[in-house]
Amino acid sequence: MARTLLTGARIFDGTGADLREQDLVIDGETLRLGAGDADETVDLAGTTVLPGFVDAHVHVCLSDLDLVANLGYPFSYQFFLAERNLRRTLDAGITTVRDASGADLGIQRAVDDGLIDGPALRISIIALSQTGGHGDHWLPSGNAPEILLEHPGRPSGVVDGPDEARKRVRELIRNGANFIKVNTSGGVFSPRDNPAHAHFTQEELDAIVSEAARVDVPAMAHAHGAAGIKAAVRAGVRSVEHGTDLDDEAIALMLERGTWLVPTLGVSQFIVDRIDQGAAVAPGIAEKARANHAMRADSFKRAVDAGVRIAMGSDAAAEMHGRNLVELRLMAEGGLAPLRVLEAATRSAAELLGVDDRVGTIADGRQADLVVVSGDPLDFAAYPENILRVYRKGKLVRRRPSPSGQPV
Repeated sequence: MARTLLTGARIFDGTGADLREQDLVIDGETLRLGAGDADETVDLAGTTVLPGFVDAHVHVCLSDLDLVANLGYPFSYQFFLAERNLRRTLDAGITTVRDASGADLGIQRAVDDGLIDGPALRISIIALSQTGGHGDHWLPSGNAPEILLEHPGRPSGVVDGPDEARKRVRELIRNGANFIKVNTSGGVFSPRDNPAHAHFTQEELDAIVSEAARVDVPAMAHAHGAAGIKAAVRAGVRSVEHGTDLDDEAIALMLERGTWLVPTLGVSQFIVDRIDQGAAVAPGIAEKARANHAMRADSFKRAVDAGVRIAMGSDAAAEMHGRNLVELRLMAEGGLAPLRVLEAATRSAAELLGVDDRVGTIADGRQADLVVVSGDPLDFAAYPENILRVYRKGKLVRRRPSPSGQPV
């Protein structure tokens, strides 16, 4: 089994500790601290080695925000676009992701088995939505131009009532879901709802989360408005996605329950920009997107100041795939200390996903998922262009020239 010595670099180990000089050995798929015999030595002087980044919220099957463009794709085209999106994500130094609706067991296994190139996947398959909620794309014409169509392994996410919801949770877990995602508020891209409104009754949410918990599958909640956030936290979700309008009670509940926040700061600006550039969307969505974007920064700052647990998630879809790490800069601008930003995108996100025993930190025996960056690793505006090398499971999967033009 090949052994590679990485020498001369500083490391950020994922724990939030200060950077330090440390030699590393990649022993097959496993990481070892310190120098040792090796088949290859790589001099990384002047660089920093970090754990492979973890993005806790992506949509690898969503590749275009334009409704008309999506309606023109053949059904199976989404899976080939997903392969491209996964490759772009890996190129950006992200070695593990959680897909928040879309990817099914086949895509996950294709990555695991090496058929396609990409980060390791945790999947939710499809988000659960009430009728008329974020996940029901019905239009006044009577059409429902759903992008994530049902197919074997990915059922409809629209459910009503505790019994129907509980049965769909069981079906998703049978189909391989590592997380159950539930939309506890309206959303931006669903045409007939309001992000401020809470969705599902508390009885329905309790049924969804408790049914998943019976087999140790955690739940994640798409939630913008305060009422939907609080209902999700009371039901016992592991993470709140977006958290656009956190009030004092919601923050207190999240602190009490240890609920994670995945803030997805970059996606709202991206959506507004794409609409301004002419993306065809359903009526009312542009107005919702602008209102949602205006609220996010303040809510995130309040969560940070209160000490809510933060994990990085980009909500990458469409052209955002490969640009996921804009989230680092936005979290720093929002008040999260630089080393905590890196921690949110490594150990914290890995802990949220339940994979921190393998990835997210640099330590003896961990999986050798690594990113090598040039310059200042806390210069978040420089990502991903400053990423020189990406290792996944010990294999060098990406290599770029250094700023001087010399290979590293």
